[in-house]
Amino acid sequence: MPLHRDMFLAEKNFNPRTIKALACDLDGTLLKPDKTLSKRTLRAIQSCIEKDIQIILATGRAAGSGEKYRKQIGITGPHVYFNGAKVVDTGTGKAIYTQYADTAPILSCVHLARQMNLFFQVYFPVSATGTDGQNSGEILMADRKTAEAEKYEISSGITIITGDLEEHLVKANAVIKGMFITPEENHKKIRCTLREQFGQSIYIVQSTPIFLEILAGGVSKGTGLVHALNYLNINKEHTIAFGDEENDLPMFNVAGFSAAPANAKEAVQKAASFHIPSDAEDGVAVFLEEYFVKS
Repeated sequence: MPLHRDMFLAEKNFNPRTIKALACDLDGTLLKPDKTLSKRTLRAIQSCIEKDIQIILATGRAAGSGEKYRKQIGITGPHVYFNGAKVVDTGTGKAIYTQYADTAPILSCVHLARQMNLFFQVYFPVSATGTDGQNSGEILMADRKTAEAEKYEISSGITIITGDLEEHLVKANAVIKGMFITPEENHKKIRCTLREQFGQSIYIVQSTPIFLEILAGGVSKGTGLVHALNYLNINKEHTIAFGDEENDLPMFNVAGFSAAPANAKEAVQKAASFHIPSDAEDGVAVFLEEYFVKS
C-alpha cells in the first residue's frame, strides 16, 4: 500500500537529518502483535544504523527478555530496561544506571494481590536474595504459577521461580519492580490503594492492558532515556521516541519528537508528534522508510 502523508501528523520543525537517536519501545510498537520483528522493520532499522543513527531499546521488559531482539537487530550501546529502572551498555555489560525500589510497597502489593486473588510477581536483583539468577543478574519470583504466569514465561523467555514472596521480601534489601498481571478493570483499585499508602514514593504504570507495574518513585522510561542519551552525548532534541502505552509518555516528554502507532492508547496518540500505522502494519518501518531510508 502506498504511503500517504496524511498518515502522519505534520511537524514543521522536524528535520530527519538532525536526528541522532531512535528510542524504540518493543511490545505494541517495534514488535508485531505476535512478538516478532518483521524483515521490513529490520531492514529499515539497518538503514538508520548505516546513517550513524543510534538505536536505543526502551522497554518494560527485563534485560534478558529484550536481549534476543537486541541481538536480532545487531546493536550494542545503552538500552533502557524495566521501564527505566536499569540502563545497560550492552557492549560492555556495564550498568549505566540502576534505581531499585524499597521492599515495603512491594510487600504491600503481595498482601493486596492475595486479598484480591490476583497474580503478582517480583523481579529481584541477584544480590538481594542470594539466589542464583539468570538473564543479566535478575531473578523473577511469584507465590505460585498460574495461567497468567505461564503466558508471561512464554512471552518474556524468563522462568518464574515460585516461593513465599513475603518471606523473600523480608530478607531482601532491594527490588527491581513488582508486576500485577490482571485485567484493566482491577487497575484502578490497585492504584488507589497504593497511592493512599505510599504516595509519590512509588511509580505505578501500565505497560500493557493487563500489566500494572510498581517501581521506585522517579523511575520511568523518560529518566532512563536521559541517562542513555547523556552516556552517548546526544542531545534530546536530536531524538525521536516511539511508543504505544502509558509507560512511554515520560519518554515522549524527554525526546525532541515522538511517534505513536495506530494501536496506541488515546492519551499516547494525543501526546505524539507523529501518528504512524499500527504495529501489525509495521508502523515504525513505514515511518523510517519515509523519513530516513529514502532521504
